[in-house]
Amino acid sequence: MKYNTDRIQKIGGVLVDLFHYIALFVIGATIVWSAVYEYIRIMQSGHAALENILLLFIYLELGAMVGIYFKTHHLPVQFLIYVAITALSRHLVVDVQKVSDSFHLYLLLTITGSIVILSFALLILAYASSKYGRPEDDS
Repeated sequence: MKYNTDRIQKIGGVLVDLFHYIALFVIGATIVWSAVYEYIRIMQSGHAALENILLLFIYLELGAMVGIYFKTHHLPVQFLIYVAITALSRHLVVDVQKVSDSFHLYLLLTITGSIVILSFALLILAYASSKYGRPEDDS
């Protein structure tokens, strides 16, 4: 019975790895496709606005996350926070200008406060990893 359990676990491990690789390639291809589409739109318009550049940075950070996960099988939380900060910055630049004046200040303060909180989270993560190491360094 031990032989069958080991064999099943081995097959299960292969299937999980296969799923990870397929999912990473699909996600990576989707990011590249979206970035190329956005770049073509920029080229057709004849200029790049700040919102377009920030969107390209979001695609770059997402691609870096996929690359790091593909190489290390670990996803550093810092990259998720970088994407969130960039997305909030893009929202601040693009969408806040379109909101009515009475709600504008509260939205502006909320988004800015969120960026500050996420920046402090990055600072805490950087300090903790320099003092205590990172979990992915143990493996």
